[in-house]
Amino acid sequence: MTESWMIHDDSPVHVSSETVPETLRSRFDSGRLETWLTSSHGRSLAFVTNTGRAMVMLLEEEGDPGEHAVDPGAQGTSGGFVLAHGQEDEYPNEDTVPLQEALRLVQHIVSTGSWPMDACRVADR
Repeated sequence: MTESWMIHDDSPVHVSSETVPETLRSRFDSGRLETWLTSSHGRSLAFVTNTGRAMVMLLEEEGDPGEHAVDPGAQGTSGGFVLAHGQEDEYPNEDTVPLQEALRLVQHIVSTGSWPMDACRVADR
């Protein structure tokens, strides 16, 4: 069975690999910086941005610490990662990736179900 993805909010929205970058941009342009996608296979994909960098996490099931994209060697920290409940987080830049890279990663995961071969990531398990 092919894996499909949807954004869970007030009204769930199905997304395809073709539409996910535009959908995420529309959400963060309107101030929704945290987006969770769930798959038909029970996996979750988190995207949290400050509009310059993003945290991208893939979890295999509920309770899984998952894995997240990293930017090895990136210096400093960035704030402005506002979660849906209003909490504002700050992350080391090494634990986030530039926005364009984050959109590429999410698009690839939604398309294929896995990280791109060239994606830098760490397991949090």
